[in-house]
Amino acid sequence: MERLQKVLAEAGVASRRKCEELITAGRVMVNGEVITTLGVKVSANQDVIHVDGRAIRQQKKVYVLFHKPKGVITSASDPGGRKIVTDFLHDISERIYPVGRLDYDTEGLLLLTNDGEFANLLTHPKHHVPRTYHATVKGVPHGSLLDKLRSGIELDDGMTAPAEVDYHDISPDNKETIVSITIYEGRNRQVRRMFDAIQFPVIRLRRVMFGPLALTGVGRGRYRHLTTQEIKELTDNALKTHNIQKGK
Repeated sequence: MERLQKVLAEAGVASRRKCEELITAGRVMVNGEVITTLGVKVSANQDVIHVDGRAIRQQKKVYVLFHKPKGVITSASDPGGRKIVTDFLHDISERIYPVGRLDYDTEGLLLLTNDGEFANLLTHPKHHVPRTYHATVKGVPHGSLLDKLRSGIELDDGMTAPAEVDYHDISPDNKETIVSITIYEGRNRQVRRMFDAIQFPVIRLRRVMFGPLALTGVGRGRYRHLTTQEIKELTDNALKTHNIQKGK
């Protein structure tokens, strides 16, 4: 017997936190009874579970690295009819969903899966999984401004954690700079807001790494499946970072 939200996540319904929201919203039934309380234990093999009237089934676990283009929604659906990330995953029959998100105007490395526990491990704030971006800004920000990002900068939702920041490339005429920045949080539009705070707004943003995974070799709009070793490295990386934070 396992907690209902865990069974839902493992069936590929959504991340565990999203599954908890589905339960408390009254959208989940177990053996014909609506469940709204978290912590109820069920058997994936014996109990009949429905979400929004549809029976769930256990799926083969799928783990995908996708190179998201700019102008694509990081979502499994969009009422406005805009392109979504799963429009590019034609050969995958399982229902998968993004691990975290990238803004509409941001491109780069995005993970998708139907493994809710895996998604929760990588996105939960306590695990501090590093994400590296290349941010293109107009002009050349002074090193002292980048130091502010390195030490943490005040945003409207509080001080950011220290980031790893360095110049990646500077145009010959000094009109543009690409700054490499690694953050350990997942706040909404965080990188863009950090550069806004030093008055060097981002004009292009690309995520190039997620944990130990790099975007190298995957063309824009293309994807590949993760290897067993890569899945293990991501999991180990998240758990290791959490243990370091706890002082273990």
